[in-house]
Amino acid sequence: MRNLEFNPGLDQREFERATLDALNVDDPWERWNRRVYHFNYRADEWVLLPVVRGYQYVTPRFVRTGVGNFFDNLGDVPNLLNSALQLKGKRSLQTTGRLLLNTTIGVVGLWDPATRVGLPRQPEDFGQTLGFYGVPEGPYLMLPLLGPSNLRDTGGLAVDFIAQDQINFLGASQLGTDHPELTALRLVDARYGTNFRYGQLNSPFEYEKIRYVYTEARKLQIAD
Repeated sequence: MRNLEFNPGLDQREFERATLDALNVDDPWERWNRRVYHFNYRADEWVLLPVVRGYQYVTPRFVRTGVGNFFDNLGDVPNLLNSALQLKGKRSLQTTGRLLLNTTIGVVGLWDPATRVGLPRQPEDFGQTLGFYGVPEGPYLMLPLLGPSNLRDTGGLAVDFIAQDQINFLGASQLGTDHPELTALRLVDARYGTNFRYGQLNSPFEYEKIRYVYTEARKLQIAD
Protein backbone atom coordinates (compact mmCIF):
# COMPACT_ATOMS: atom_id res chain seq x y z
CA MET A 1 0.00 0.00 0.00
CA ARG A 2 2.87 2.40 0.61
CA ASN A 3 3.55 2.38 -3.11
CA LEU A 4 0.85 5.04 -3.14
CA GLU A 5 3.34 7.53 -1.74
CA PHE A 6 3.64 9.50 -4.97
CA ASN A 7 3.33 13.29 -5.28
CA PRO A 8 -0.24 14.10 -4.16
CA GLY A 9 0.09 17.71 -5.35
CA LEU A 10 0.63 16.89 -9.01
CA ASP A 11 -0.04 20.15 -10.83
CA GLN A 12 -2.88 20.05 -13.38
CA ARG A 13 -0.74 21.85 -15.98
CA GLU A 14 2.05 19.32 -15.47
CA PHE A 15 -0.45 16.53 -16.12
CA GLU A 16 -1.85 18.27 -19.18
CA ARG A 17 1.61 18.66 -20.69
CA ALA A 18 2.07 14.93 -20.29
CA THR A 19 -1.45 13.96 -21.38
CA LEU A 20 -0.37 11.90 -24.39
CA ASP A 21 2.08 9.91 -22.25
CA ALA A 22 -0.57 9.51 -19.57
CA LEU A 23 -3.11 8.17 -22.06
CA ASN A 24 -0.55 5.83 -23.62
CA VAL A 25 -0.09 3.76 -20.46
CA ASP A 26 -0.83 0.13 -21.32
CA ASP A 27 -4.21 -0.40 -19.66
CA PRO A 28 -6.16 -3.12 -21.55
CA TRP A 29 -8.12 -3.95 -18.37
CA GLU A 30 -9.21 -0.35 -17.80
CA ARG A 31 -12.88 -1.23 -17.35
CA TRP A 32 -12.05 -3.67 -14.54
CA ASN A 33 -9.37 -1.38 -13.10
CA ARG A 34 -11.83 1.50 -12.83
CA ARG A 35 -14.26 -0.71 -10.93
CA VAL A 36 -11.51 -1.70 -8.50
CA TYR A 37 -10.49 1.95 -8.22
CA HIS A 38 -14.04 2.91 -7.17
CA PHE A 39 -14.15 -0.04 -4.76
CA ASN A 40 -10.89 1.17 -3.19
CA TYR A 41 -12.27 4.70 -3.00
CA ARG A 42 -15.33 3.56 -1.04
CA ALA A 43 -13.44 1.04 1.10
CA ASP A 44 -11.01 3.80 2.03
CA GLU A 45 -13.78 6.28 2.83
CA TRP A 46 -16.08 3.92 4.72
CA VAL A 47 -13.72 1.43 6.37
CA LEU A 48 -9.98 2.03 6.26
CA LEU A 49 -9.79 5.72 7.12
CA PRO A 50 -12.33 5.46 9.98
CA VAL A 51 -10.24 2.60 11.40
CA VAL A 52 -7.08 4.70 11.02
CA ARG A 53 -8.74 7.63 12.79
CA GLY A 54 -9.79 5.29 15.60
CA TYR A 55 -6.22 3.96 15.78
CA GLN A 56 -4.91 7.51 16.08
CA TYR A 57 -7.48 8.32 18.77
CA VAL A 58 -6.69 5.38 21.06
CA THR A 59 -2.90 5.20 20.68
CA PRO A 60 -0.30 7.83 21.61
CA ARG A 61 2.01 9.01 18.85
CA PHE A 62 5.07 7.26 20.33
CA VAL A 63 3.20 3.95 20.22
CA ARG A 64 2.25 4.46 16.57
CA THR A 65 5.84 5.40 15.78
CA GLY A 66 7.11 2.26 17.49
CA VAL A 67 4.64 0.06 15.62
CA GLY A 68 5.64 1.63 12.30
CA ASN A 69 9.34 1.20 13.10
CA PHE A 70 8.81 -2.46 13.99
CA PHE A 71 7.08 -3.28 10.71
CA ASP A 72 9.60 -1.22 8.74
CA ASN A 73 12.35 -3.29 10.34
CA LEU A 74 10.65 -6.48 9.14
CA GLY A 75 10.34 -4.91 5.70
CA ASP A 76 14.08 -4.32 5.56
CA VAL A 77 14.53 -8.08 5.05
CA PRO A 78 13.09 -8.08 1.48
CA ASN A 79 14.77 -4.69 0.97
CA LEU A 80 18.12 -6.35 1.67
CA LEU A 81 17.39 -9.37 -0.53
CA ASN A 82 16.36 -7.23 -3.48
CA SER A 83 19.29 -4.84 -3.06
CA ALA A 84 21.61 -7.84 -3.23
CA LEU A 85 19.80 -9.31 -6.25
CA GLN A 86 20.22 -5.97 -8.03
CA LEU A 87 23.96 -6.00 -7.21
CA LYS A 88 23.66 -2.79 -5.18
CA GLY A 89 26.57 -3.49 -2.85
CA LYS A 90 26.57 -0.20 -0.95
CA ARG A 91 22.82 -0.25 -0.45
CA SER A 92 22.95 -3.89 0.69
CA LEU A 93 25.57 -3.03 3.31
CA GLN A 94 23.55 -0.02 4.50
CA THR A 95 20.38 -2.10 4.84
CA THR A 96 22.33 -4.82 6.68
CA GLY A 97 23.58 -2.13 9.06
CA ARG A 98 20.01 -0.92 9.56
CA LEU A 99 18.81 -4.41 10.42
CA LEU A 100 21.64 -4.98 12.90
CA LEU A 101 21.26 -1.62 14.63
CA ASN A 102 17.48 -1.50 14.75
CA THR A 103 17.06 -5.13 15.79
CA THR A 104 19.58 -4.86 18.66
CA ILE A 105 19.92 -1.29 19.90
CA GLY A 106 16.47 -0.46 18.56
CA VAL A 107 14.89 -3.36 20.51
CA VAL A 108 13.56 -5.54 17.63
CA GLY A 109 12.92 -2.41 15.59
CA LEU A 110 10.69 -0.42 17.94
CA TRP A 111 13.19 2.43 17.61
CA ASP A 112 15.12 3.52 14.55
CA PRO A 113 18.66 4.50 15.58
CA ALA A 114 19.92 3.57 12.10
CA THR A 115 18.28 6.59 10.49
CA ARG A 116 19.81 8.85 13.15
CA VAL A 117 23.32 7.65 12.29
CA GLY A 118 22.87 8.15 8.55
CA LEU A 119 21.38 4.85 7.39
CA PRO A 120 17.95 5.80 6.02
CA ARG A 121 15.46 3.20 4.89
CA GLN A 122 15.79 2.43 1.17
CA PRO A 123 12.85 0.35 -0.07
CA GLU A 124 13.53 -2.26 -2.75
CA ASP A 125 11.05 -4.85 -3.96
CA PHE A 126 11.07 -7.79 -6.34
CA GLY A 127 9.12 -5.81 -8.93
CA GLN A 128 12.08 -3.42 -9.04
CA THR A 129 14.45 -6.37 -9.26
CA LEU A 130 12.57 -7.76 -12.25
CA GLY A 131 12.61 -4.32 -13.86
CA PHE A 132 16.34 -4.03 -13.18
CA TYR A 133 16.87 -7.17 -15.27
CA GLY A 134 14.72 -5.88 -18.09
CA VAL A 135 11.40 -7.60 -17.40
CA PRO A 136 8.69 -5.39 -18.97
CA GLU A 137 6.08 -3.90 -16.67
CA GLY A 138 3.13 -5.42 -18.52
CA PRO A 139 -0.42 -4.08 -18.32
CA TYR A 140 -1.43 -1.62 -15.62
CA LEU A 141 -3.40 -3.21 -12.81
CA MET A 142 -5.39 -1.69 -9.96
CA LEU A 143 -5.31 -4.07 -7.00
CA PRO A 144 -8.13 -4.26 -4.43
CA LEU A 145 -7.12 -2.24 -1.35
CA LEU A 146 -3.43 -2.21 -2.37
CA GLY A 147 -3.91 0.29 -5.17
CA PRO A 148 -1.97 0.86 -8.42
CA SER A 149 0.36 -1.78 -9.78
CA ASN A 150 1.13 -3.63 -12.99
CA LEU A 151 1.49 -7.26 -13.93
CA ARG A 152 5.23 -7.39 -13.18
CA ASP A 153 4.96 -5.59 -9.84
CA THR A 154 2.02 -7.75 -8.75
CA GLY A 155 4.09 -10.87 -9.30
CA GLY A 156 6.95 -9.22 -7.44
CA LEU A 157 4.66 -8.41 -4.54
CA ALA A 158 3.72 -12.08 -4.26
CA VAL A 159 7.40 -13.12 -4.28
CA ASP A 160 8.27 -10.59 -1.55
CA PHE A 161 5.39 -11.83 0.58
CA ILE A 162 6.43 -15.49 0.19
CA ALA A 163 10.09 -14.67 0.89
CA GLN A 164 9.24 -12.73 4.03
CA ASP A 165 6.96 -15.53 5.20
CA GLN A 166 9.60 -18.20 4.63
CA ILE A 167 12.41 -16.26 6.29
CA ASN A 168 10.16 -15.63 9.31
CA PHE A 169 12.45 -12.90 10.68
CA LEU A 170 11.99 -12.50 14.45
CA GLY A 171 9.27 -15.14 14.21
CA ALA A 172 6.88 -12.51 12.84
CA SER A 173 5.28 -14.79 10.24
CA GLN A 174 4.49 -17.43 12.83
CA LEU A 175 3.20 -14.78 15.21
CA GLY A 176 0.98 -13.42 12.45
CA THR A 177 -0.45 -16.90 11.92
CA ASP A 178 -1.06 -17.46 15.62
CA HIS A 179 -2.30 -13.93 16.22
CA PRO A 180 -4.21 -12.55 13.21
CA GLU A 181 -4.67 -9.29 15.08
CA LEU A 182 -0.96 -8.65 14.43
CA THR A 183 -1.58 -8.91 10.68
CA ALA A 184 -4.55 -6.56 11.06
CA LEU A 185 -2.34 -4.09 12.94
CA ARG A 186 0.20 -4.23 10.12
CA LEU A 187 -2.49 -3.35 7.59
CA VAL A 188 -3.73 -0.46 9.71
CA ASP A 189 -0.16 0.80 10.16
CA ALA A 190 0.43 0.60 6.40
CA ARG A 191 -2.64 2.75 5.73
CA TYR A 192 -1.74 5.12 8.57
CA GLY A 193 1.72 5.59 7.06
CA THR A 194 0.43 6.30 3.55
CA ASN A 195 -0.35 9.96 2.92
CA PHE A 196 -2.36 9.43 -0.24
CA ARG A 197 -6.13 9.95 -0.03
CA TYR A 198 -8.54 9.12 -2.82
CA GLY A 199 -10.17 12.29 -4.11
CA GLN A 200 -7.40 14.59 -2.89
CA LEU A 201 -6.24 15.39 -6.43
CA ASN A 202 -9.58 17.16 -6.92
CA SER A 203 -9.79 16.18 -10.56
CA PRO A 204 -12.21 14.18 -12.73
CA PHE A 205 -9.08 12.60 -14.19
CA GLU A 206 -7.76 11.24 -10.92
CA TYR A 207 -7.71 7.67 -12.24
CA GLU A 208 -5.50 8.72 -15.17
CA LYS A 209 -3.26 10.79 -12.90
CA ILE A 210 -2.73 7.93 -10.47
CA ARG A 211 -2.01 5.55 -13.33
CA TYR A 212 0.47 7.95 -14.94
CA VAL A 213 2.31 8.95 -11.75
CA TYR A 214 2.60 5.34 -10.56
CA THR A 215 4.02 4.25 -13.92
CA GLU A 216 6.55 7.08 -14.03
CA ALA A 217 7.51 6.67 -10.37
CA ARG A 218 8.29 2.99 -10.89
CA LYS A 219 10.57 3.83 -13.80
CA LEU A 220 12.50 6.23 -11.56
CA GLN A 221 12.70 3.69 -8.72
CA ILE A 222 14.07 1.01 -11.05
CA ALA A 223 16.62 3.43 -12.52
CA ASP A 224 17.80 4.48 -9.02
